[in-house]
Formats: sequence, C-alpha cells, structure tokens
Amino acid sequence: MFKKILIANRGEIAVRVIRACHEMGITAVAVYSDVDRASLHVRKADEAYPIGPAAASESYLNIARILDVAKQSGAEAIHPGYGFLSENARFARACADAGVKFIGPTAAAMNAMGSKTKARQAMERAGVPFVPGTAQGLESLAQAEEVAARIGYPIMLKAAAGGGGKGMRLVDSAQELKSAFDAARSEAERAFGDNEVYIEKAIVDPRHIEMQVLADEHGHTVYLGERECSLQRRHQKVVEESPSPIVDADMRRRMGETAVRVAQAAGYTNAGTVEFLVDQQKNFYFLEMNTRLQVEHPVTELVTGLDLVHLQIRIAAGEPLPFSQQNIAIRGHAIECRIYAEDPDNNFFPSPGKITLLLLPSGPGIRRDSGMYEGWTVPMDYDPLLAKLIGYGTDRDQAISRLTRALSEYFVGGIKTNISLFRRILRHPDFRAAKIDTGFLDRLLKQKDDAAPGATKDPQAEEVAVIAAGMFAMLGPAAAGAGERTGDGAANTRAASNWKAAARGEALR
Repeated sequence: MFKKILIANRGEIAVRVIRACHEMGITAVAVYSDVDRASLHVRKADEAYPIGPAAASESYLNIARILDVAKQSGAEAIHPGYGFLSENARFARACADAGVKFIGPTAAAMNAMGSKTKARQAMERAGVPFVPGTAQGLESLAQAEEVAARIGYPIMLKAAAGGGGKGMRLVDSAQELKSAFDAARSEAERAFGDNEVYIEKAIVDPRHIEMQVLADEHGHTVYLGERECSLQRRHQKVVEESPSPIVDADMRRRMGETAVRVAQAAGYTNAGTVEFLVDQQKNFYFLEMNTRLQVEHPVTELVTGLDLVHLQIRIAAGEPLPFSQQNIAIRGHAIECRIYAEDPDNNFFPSPGKITLLLLPSGPGIRRDSGMYEGWTVPMDYDPLLAKLIGYGTDRDQAISRLTRALSEYFVGGIKTNISLFRRILRHPDFRAAKIDTGFLDRLLKQKDDAAPGATKDPQAEEVAVIAAGMFAMLGPAAAGAGERTGDGAANTRAASNWKAAARGEALR
C-alpha cells in the first residue's frame, strides 16, 4: 500500500480524497494555487505545496509543476480527483514515466474512451447499443446535411473531445444546421483545442442514467448500480440519485452487463462511469464513458456501503477487488444536490466572496462533502462548486424528506448559492413522482412562479434566513471573521466566545 499520495486537485473532492487517505493511514499531500492558500484542502492535508498563480493553466493544469511536487514530497501516487487533469492521458503517461502511480485508468484506456467518436467506434465493434448517428467526425457541412436527412431531425451535434455541454447543439430543422454546425465546431475548438464534431439522433425527452463500474488490474470488472442524472441545466448535472426510479432488477442487470462490456473493450482499470440515454420505452443507448471518479459518487457509496476512493487507491496499489458481482447489493435510496456559489435569481451568475456565516445541516441520513468554511473567501477563478449535500433513506420518499429538511437548515451568508433552487425542485410534484427527464429543469426554470401548481410550500426557507440574520447580529464582528470557524466547525481561539460570555452573564462584545 502507498505511504504518501499527492492530490492534484482542490475544493471538496480534494478534501474527500484527503480524508480517505487519513482513514487508510496514508500521508496526504495537497497542492494549491496562490488564491487557494487558505483553502480547506490545504488545512486538512499533512503537507501542502504552492504550484503557481490562480490561473488553472499555470497551477492545477501544470503537469511539470505537479510532478515536481510529487518528487519533492516523496509521493508514490497521485489522485487527480475529477476535472482538471483527471481525464488527461498525457498526464497519466507523464506520471508513469516519472515512476508515480496514477490513481485511475491507463493512458491507453483514456485515449480509447476520451474521444467520443473513437469510443463509438469501439462500442460498435463490441456490439454495444448506441444512439444512431456517426461514429466518425464530420468532414463537412454537406456530410452533416446528408446524415441528418438520413436519420431524421431533431439531431444533436456534439464535440468529439467534449464534455459539460461544450460544443453541443440541438438542431430541430435543416434550416438551423449550418449555423449550429459552425457554432459547435468553433466552441469545441475554443474549449478543447479540437473542432471535431459528430451527429447523434436527438432522443425526445430522454433520461440520463449512468452505471458505475470498477475494474482491478487482475481482469475483474463489476458494476455497482446506476445513478439517475436527468436533472441538468445546460447539460450539466445538478441533482443525482441512486437507484433510478425507473430501473428494475432486470434492466439494472442488462445495463450493468453492458457497462462491464464497455469497460473491458477499452481495457479499463480503476473506477469509471458508463453513461446511457434512456428513451420513453426504456431502451438504453451508450452515450460515453467518464474515465474518472464522478462528482456524484457519494450516492453510490451510500446505497452499496462501499467506499469508492478507498477502492480506487487499493486497485492502484495492485490489490484485487475484494468482492464479486454477486456480493453487491443495493439498499435504500440516496439523492445528491450540488451546492454552487451562484445566484439562481440572476441567471446563475457566479457569486465569489467571503462566507460570513455558515449554518450546516445534519441529522439522520445526511452527508455533506464540502470544501468551504466560515470566513473563507470563495475565489472567482474556478468552478463554483462548494459542496454536495446528500440525503439517504430506506426509500425515495424518506430520502426526499430528509434532504428537504436538511436544505431548510442550510445557510451560507455573504455570497449567493443555489440552495433555494433545490428546495424548489424537491417540492415539485413531478420530481416527487419521479416524472423527470433531461428537460425537466429547463421547464421548471421557465415557470415564473416560485412553485408549480400543487407544490408544497417551504416556510423553513424564510425561517432559516431569519435565524441566520439573528445570529449574525448577536455575534457581530465574530460572524464576519473575527472568530472564523475551520472546516471542522471549531471556533478560532483568538476570539472570545460570545455564547460563553452570554451564558456567564457577561456583556456581549
């Protein structure tokens, strides 16, 4: 087993991996940019090293600098988290060349699945069902017109090297194709340095369901159940749950076996996710494979009782999987909300700034994976994901109830967050009835009223804001940072405790 691991990331995922390292008795090494010097992952790590300016290209994407820190610190392995270099085959190869174990798939497997067109070609050879369209990049507008006419509108244009909705365009008619084709290629070039795009038949009102797989380096591959990821905004997942409300045991087995076949066709090892589109008749089609740990991995951990980060590390250390497919069981239901520093009432505009007050939810069935703390200044240089709030219950109704209660307890002062959006989603009767698809959230956001007809009210939302305001007024300067709390909630001992003073009958300062 490794003695020291470097985490080449920041925020909540870096904290998540650091905690796993500590649980396994492994020394955790953090890296940080200039604006992340006071970040929670730096405070949690055993060692921390600066790697450059705020710009990701000069810090978290700087392969040479990260490998220099690995050598300097004596780290034997690197965990990339997700985002940044997590799906960069060049980085995986550079780690191997430097004698540092990359905790993830091989560079060859990344290359096989990193390009969506190459992945479609490989899946075609493996007999995996995928959405009708092209398995090669489009060479011209004329070819795009011919393919679109053959498979029928609506169609989707997608970037071959893409992700996160970049280089993606929905085209409803031939008249829209040229402008969409040019825009998709241009955006793909800017985002990925590769303007290759391909066509897929657009499935009307699909669900987005993914299957978690694990593969060790001894030829064993298993699936750990599915996650429903249909609630998306601009092709970015917002709410995820496991299991999917529409997947029964037979469908889970068929999807899981297909996902295993995908992983084996790519020679895949470590944790990965095979994504599918599912139509209204419950036919599923291969979409892509994410060659990394997913943001939404906690919901799988809760319903399987497995720790995916522990397993990633053990697989990278050469250990075989400690279980087989028949040992894996799904128990209960889990739902995750991604908490972002953005304003849902102002077109989701980013909201960096200092967190002046933080009220955290807890209680039965609640898990928080967080990279923030009271007094920390959220930088404007990176993805605005702050934390993930997960509710777990014996069934979906209980998971929703617990998560709704937890959201009513959550307050982040000083910046805007999207917590109110999740309260709205969880109150919506269609969400509660699991009548969701990838267009659900867009439709919800177009509604002018705060709640759809029939939705329940949310009196706790106003109550928690009033309580937070009262606490802020009572605490005075301490709430603004004089007595900053660390990520563990402990008050800074340099500041007097107003609560203790009040209990002793002393005047509040």
